[in-house]
Amino acid sequence: MLRALSCCGLLLVGLLSACSSSPDVEALIDQAIAAHGGEVLDHAVVEFDFRDAHFTVRRDGGRFRYERQTADSTGQVVQDVLDNDGVRRLRGGDPVSLSDEERLQVESAVNSVVYFALLPYFLDDAAVQPRYLGPAELDGEPYHEVEVTFRQEGGGRDWEDRFVYWFHAERSTMDYLAYTFHVDGGGTRFREAYDVRTVGGVRFADYRNYTSDQIGTAIENYDTRPDDLELVSTIELDSITVRPLSHDGR
Repeated sequence: MLRALSCCGLLLVGLLSACSSSPDVEALIDQAIAAHGGEVLDHAVVEFDFRDAHFTVRRDGGRFRYERQTADSTGQVVQDVLDNDGVRRLRGGDPVSLSDEERLQVESAVNSVVYFALLPYFLDDAAVQPRYLGPAELDGEPYHEVEVTFRQEGGGRDWEDRFVYWFHAERSTMDYLAYTFHVDGGGTRFREAYDVRTVGGVRFADYRNYTSDQIGTAIENYDTRPDDLELVSTIELDSITVRPLSHDGR
């Protein structure tokens, strides 16, 4: 009788474990990328304005070209280009010599804007190390909470940064994210999506950008909405267009 109860107990534990097992975190990311129009972004040209700059993002499979266009104090057009071949700058159409430090600054600034604008598109990169943190609730809605860290190899200069994403449990949309950063003294941010819209089959959003001293580095706790949550800035994309590449790559 005791043996029979033990067997039943083991069976019950097994069933509970099966029911409470974590979802496939890579599948959650794939679903989020699909929900945001990732298939379109594989072969497309995206343009948008961010603050005082115009960005043109061209992706064609493994090939990419990101361009930031601004104007200098004399009114000349400055083009900063990041692509598979490296980083370069043009002023008035003429090449500009950049120091190693300037080249790194351009690469970081351009890549950062594009990265955040198209998230979660880049979360299937080989350097990404995802981990499921568990279910969560934000504003009465159910979410999957996912941590992302990066391998040093292929993770870029900011490979030590840590991100947490909240994917809606039913829609698979990325409605919130938080991250740590180490530049300019370091810190944390929590972003909340608003003004969500779909352009050319791709989901875009603006974000309210918050911080909190209560959180420390435990950015996974931002979903508790700490009392000292402070609005730092808003992240707004304007004049968005999406153009699929034709078969000849144009």
